[in-house]
Amino acid sequence: MAKYPQLRLRRLRRTEALRALIRETRVDVGDLVYPMFVIEGKGIKQEISSMPGIFRHSPDRLPAEVEEVAGLKIPAVLLFGIPQDKDETGSSACKPDGVVQKAIRVIKSMAPELLVITDVCLCEYTSHGHCGIVTNAAVDNDRTLPLLSKTALSHAEAGADIVAPSDMMDGRVKVIREALDENSYEHIPILSYAAKYASAFYGPFREAAESTPQFGDRRSYQMDPPNAREALREVEQDISEGADIIMVKPALAYLDVIGKVRDAFNCPLAAYNVSGEYAMVKAACRQGWLDEQQVVLETLTAIKRAGADIILTYHAKDAARWLQTASGDTRET
Repeated sequence: MAKYPQLRLRRLRRTEALRALIRETRVDVGDLVYPMFVIEGKGIKQEISSMPGIFRHSPDRLPAEVEEVAGLKIPAVLLFGIPQDKDETGSSACKPDGVVQKAIRVIKSMAPELLVITDVCLCEYTSHGHCGIVTNAAVDNDRTLPLLSKTALSHAEAGADIVAPSDMMDGRVKVIREALDENSYEHIPILSYAAKYASAFYGPFREAAESTPQFGDRRSYQMDPPNAREALREVEQDISEGADIIMVKPALAYLDVIGKVRDAFNCPLAAYNVSGEYAMVKAACRQGWLDEQQVVLETLTAIKRAGADIILTYHAKDAARWLQTASGDTRET
């Protein structure tokens, strides 16, 4: 093998054209999913204080947002719902006229080609803020499963393209797959939050979704951050139960886990660039400490390089504009 001075690795970094020619990892607009918060009511558009540029929309205020997302060629959105009424069992999560179900219909009527992914969890709908039914101050795994399957089925009935259970109950993929198949929705894929960690990076999301636990925390069901091998067991279980796409969440602090999952499993892999990761970038850029475009695109490239096929990110709209400009696509959006 040649050595310096014959070997000069800088030769291929001299110009942008050379760098682009040998680039190993590319982020495309088609890799992105844009998370959206829908709140019950009318005429509502509320900016989330800890997530500048991200809003809660009532279903009637969604059309402008949907038009923008579709115009940017972002292929999919992920919906989170904030209901007016909450109770101990999160019963409004599976109502046919619930806030997410209404939002699905609005989006599919406007942009049928836009993929609608729905978060399947109870934390936004329960009065206590936990992801399942609470019995004796603990989340009851098996009592929660029927409610999750009903919620997923209601989303499919409303027109969702993909359902995404994020609750981290054992066995939830199995019961959701069975409910979908038994009701002629065998064509609906499941995107499983397979390795979802009990992370400190979720703080801004809990403000956005009004889902902060009213007691305790979620460490008894979300994964312990120090564990990476355990993530492989979670992913294996979800695939065996019928998950079509699996996810690691968060993304940036868990790039090693994304890499391990990519190496171990040959199925579509998503990663969630979560609210806290978004908020940190926004805060630093507002202070003038970082270049937002460069940092965001570098972050998304790192997630893709680690092995993710799909990136869920609140930066999706800005990233789509920057990527289109970089590629020379100057069509109006």
